[in-house]
Amino acid sequence: MVIDPARRRHLPRSAPTPIWTLCLINRKFPLLAMLALVLVGMLTTTWGAHLIGQHAWSVPHDLWRTLVAADRVRQLDLGGLYTPPTQLVTFPGAALILVPIVAVIDGTGGNLAFQTAQNPEPAAWLLAGPYEIALSGVALFAADAIAERWGADGRARALLAGAGAVALWNVAVRFGHPEDAVAVGLLLYGILALSNDRVTKSAWLIGAGVAAQPLILLGWLVVLAVLPARKMPGFLVRTAIPGVVVLGAAALANWGATSRAVTSQPNWPTSHSNHSTPWTWLAPDVGGGAVSAGPGRIVAILLALVCAVVLERRWRGQRNCSIWTEGALQQVLWCVALALALRCVFESVMVSYYLWPVLAVALVASSIRWSRLVAGSVTASGLTFLAQAAWHGPWLWWGAMVAGLGLMMALARQPGMNETQRPVSSRSRRR
Repeated sequence: MVIDPARRRHLPRSAPTPIWTLCLINRKFPLLAMLALVLVGMLTTTWGAHLIGQHAWSVPHDLWRTLVAADRVRQLDLGGLYTPPTQLVTFPGAALILVPIVAVIDGTGGNLAFQTAQNPEPAAWLLAGPYEIALSGVALFAADAIAERWGADGRARALLAGAGAVALWNVAVRFGHPEDAVAVGLLLYGILALSNDRVTKSAWLIGAGVAAQPLILLGWLVVLAVLPARKMPGFLVRTAIPGVVVLGAAALANWGATSRAVTSQPNWPTSHSNHSTPWTWLAPDVGGGAVSAGPGRIVAILLALVCAVVLERRWRGQRNCSIWTEGALQQVLWCVALALALRCVFESVMVSYYLWPVLAVALVASSIRWSRLVAGSVTASGLTFLAQAAWHGPWLWWGAMVAGLGLMMALARQPGMNETQRPVSSRSRRR
């Protein structure tokens, strides 16, 4: 049947699809992966723990201390952020992102009592668990956005989301450090924004990530290497503001505790979930069985700076270009993954979730080519669970992890990467 054009305008029009619905459809792969991680994580830590004969839930104890810090932020007790029992050693943003769920727990009459023999099933986990696991999913969404940027097809984006969720296990479910995932996710979003010549947005995103977990400063050094010189001052100021504000507020409230925690970076090599490395004996003893992780991290920062200088020389004469090609974006991501890997190589005490930032960024870098993504997904998933092995010698566990990260970096480095790195200007892109 042919409709008369004169009558067509009187016919009812279908309602436009809401923006949020389109966003959910476009990000269906990371969304499904995140929901699956929440479901599997909650089942294994509660019902699954009893199934294997445990008399208590397998909750991440690190998360509880950060929840206490978040509760102090909620009560504006900033002076208690770095005092027992929080054991907070990162920036206050790690606690700030948990304030909403702490408010919900308090509003429902719950409490943040630690898991003990008398409290084997802390009810707060039923609220805090899904929240912090879902919050960690920001890294999956950022990875998918980058994969979409260079035209990855549906099967590649699905595999990237699935492998990314598996790799998140140690971070989100076993140890409860959503701040690591949030920081890396914001770093990835910041790099994506910069690749599209949105420098101001990139600076604020990366700055917010630093405020949650400053380990991404290693990647920030790489970003600076490809930034046009004329945009450097504004970028530096904007990336510094979030971290300076949150850390400055804590320092003003309690300078001694804040400076001691942030500068000494204590870690405990004798803890059952920690692993000593060949560098442990060089780390200064800070008392209580802890050693300082600061010196090893300084070495990692210096070597990351060297990587940034090498990258800057390769980009010399091209840094004023506005829009990056896919090869340029891939090269920057690979260099960021390398900078993050340096932390694992020189860390005085290692924990299994320390590997995750490298795996996450390297997975994204490998997704530009299907065969590399498949191999990278297998490697990242295997390394995630191998990292849970209870090997406590200074060489065996550390050596296996470094070798695994080396393999991951090799898979993420695409053949001919240097030849495809040239960015293009926004004018030539429009042509």
